[in-house]
Amino acid sequence: MRNSTRAAIITDRRITGLSAGVIAELVAEIGPLWHERHQAKLVSRPRRRAVGAGAKHQLVFVDRLLVTLVHLRHATTHDVLACWFGVDRSTITRAIGEVRPLLAERGCTVSPGVRLRTLAEVVDHLGARGRTGIIDGTEVRVRRPAAGRRDRDKFISGKSKQNAVKTMVVTDEDGRVLFCSPTRPGSCADITHARQLGLVKLLAEGPPVEILADAGYQGLGAQTGGRVITPPHRKFKKNAPEWYEEMHERQRKTHSSRRIRVEHGIAHLKNWRTLARHLGRREHMSGTVQAAGAMRSQAVSRSMAVACWGRDR
Repeated sequence: MRNSTRAAIITDRRITGLSAGVIAELVAEIGPLWHERHQAKLVSRPRRRAVGAGAKHQLVFVDRLLVTLVHLRHATTHDVLACWFGVDRSTITRAIGEVRPLLAERGCTVSPGVRLRTLAEVVDHLGARGRTGIIDGTEVRVRRPAAGRRDRDKFISGKSKQNAVKTMVVTDEDGRVLFCSPTRPGSCADITHARQLGLVKLLAEGPPVEILADAGYQGLGAQTGGRVITPPHRKFKKNAPEWYEEMHERQRKTHSSRRIRVEHGIAHLKNWRTLARHLGRREHMSGTVQAAGAMRSQAVSRSMAVACWGRDR
């Protein structure tokens, strides 16, 4: 790719969703990891000539990173990216398959030098700083499994009535994404997914943390000693007193106004179009969701750091 074209992609935030400063940080951090894994892969297999001999890469690492970011941001097909970058389609597929796991492994950036990669680290972080966490499940539409495939119906979501995978998103009270879980088939309930991730045990045995959740997580509060707070349960099904209706509505709105931040965080995640509807392999969805979550948190952390630096001056 020409340097002028590469510079145009980096400087235009609409293309990658990230600023030039964030892309530079990613290149400096992930580039050595990619080269290390690439060299280890070359050395591990039988060879007839020395490592480094033969044809050179047509895509340098910067271009590979840009290819992956554009694909995640706009769900651009590999064929279109191959034409844009002037390489074969298989080169684009291989580049995305190598860079996407590296982005997912970075975790979510909370502040410069602080990253959260597991749910246990998120709970410890919230407990150490006395902050409130918010959890919610979101679905990503995927292609329908082929006819006759085993467990084909597991991907049908009872809520959206379509084939989807589900992930649990954790944000803080400011809406900053702290964790995106591996995906589960769409038929999995939100509360079941949270239990499978070990959230109940982490909250019951970990530091005191307040977690806000919607009605899909009702029941976790009793299992975690009241640390998961869900909307107030309605005691009267019929003929409720007027005073109770007013109190219940006021409590419900108060809870919703605090929990709305996680909806904002999920909405920003869906700006990465591959999370709005995924047309690739369902097996890659966990890495895709976690990579997009890491990029979202990196962009927010960078923006907040710049804002704080401006105030300090």
